[in-house]
Amino acid sequence: MAVQRSVNRKDLFLQACRGEAVPRVPVWIMRQAGRYLPEYRDIRAKHRFLEVCKTPELAVEVSLQPFRRLGVDAVIVFSDILIPAEAMGLPLELGDAGPNLPHPVCGKSDVEKLRVFDPETETGFVPEAIRGIVKSVGPQVPVLGFAGAPWTLACYMVEGKTKEGFAAVKQFLYQEPQTFRALLHRIAQATIPYLKAQIAAGATAVQLFDTWCGELNLQDYQDSALPATQEVISGVSGSAPVIYYTKASQHLLPATARSGANVLSVDWRVGLGEIRGALGPKIALQGNVDPAVLLGPAEKIREVTLDTIHSLAGRGHILNLGHGILPNTPVENAQLFVETGQQALQQELRPAAQSR
Repeated sequence: MAVQRSVNRKDLFLQACRGEAVPRVPVWIMRQAGRYLPEYRDIRAKHRFLEVCKTPELAVEVSLQPFRRLGVDAVIVFSDILIPAEAMGLPLELGDAGPNLPHPVCGKSDVEKLRVFDPETETGFVPEAIRGIVKSVGPQVPVLGFAGAPWTLACYMVEGKTKEGFAAVKQFLYQEPQTFRALLHRIAQATIPYLKAQIAAGATAVQLFDTWCGELNLQDYQDSALPATQEVISGVSGSAPVIYYTKASQHLLPATARSGANVLSVDWRVGLGEIRGALGPKIALQGNVDPAVLLGPAEKIREVTLDTIHSLAGRGHILNLGHGILPNTPVENAQLFVETGQQALQQELRPAAQSR
């Protein structure tokens, strides 16, 4: 697919983050640098996952692959949300079987050992990769940085890996609430300079991934996860727009809107129009096509993509999936999703957008 050079994608993206009407929606895909792309598989056949993350030249190349192939409107740096956990002092193993932290956080003494690190010294490969991406794409393409939200990062740091229900994390939260909140605070304090280093390196916006906040009920989310998230967002506020991604969080949405984020990125379980009706126009929305739709026929991909765009009529909307793209997604289906999104307002909704 030819990359559209005539559009100032950074302006378009920032307008959407501000909740403004746009000539067309910006489009990118979570986990867009991944195994569905043959060129990514070629690199991974030669290099381990963490090696790619920690080698700026490889991270830049992998980050740019979906920009070249799909023509997406934003390039997110290739990294992993557990990179800060390792820099805080937890050994990290990352492979195709998923993450593993062999020495998880089990109590107060473990929390006290965690350190707030210098991001340029201990994770300098991330801002270096961002600088390389910015140099490659130029000033008119937004580059995105990211980190894990404190609750989601804590889930991995306590469990050691992904586990259904995160029972050990909740046990920690309920039995030692003060210590657990100290853990969340320690993570937040490490995340703020980590994100600031990415912004200083040229990131147009940053995204906080809170994939597992939906495991919490509303009260626990408001008492523990939300304050730590607010701490992070407040810490970088004014430096760049913040996108806050949550999954399976429909019961938390009014609370997530109080996070301070400029954009809420949501999954497919609730329609964007319904969310906009509940939360109002002050917070922009990102999403929220079910990734499995991209496994379907072309007419279904077009239908769902257009319905998603129509639900917000092009105001304050960044088109994306509701979670990461699936590894078995055909490349041509990902291309169709991006093309459909980029053409929709130009062809169908421009009068509606201009009249608002």
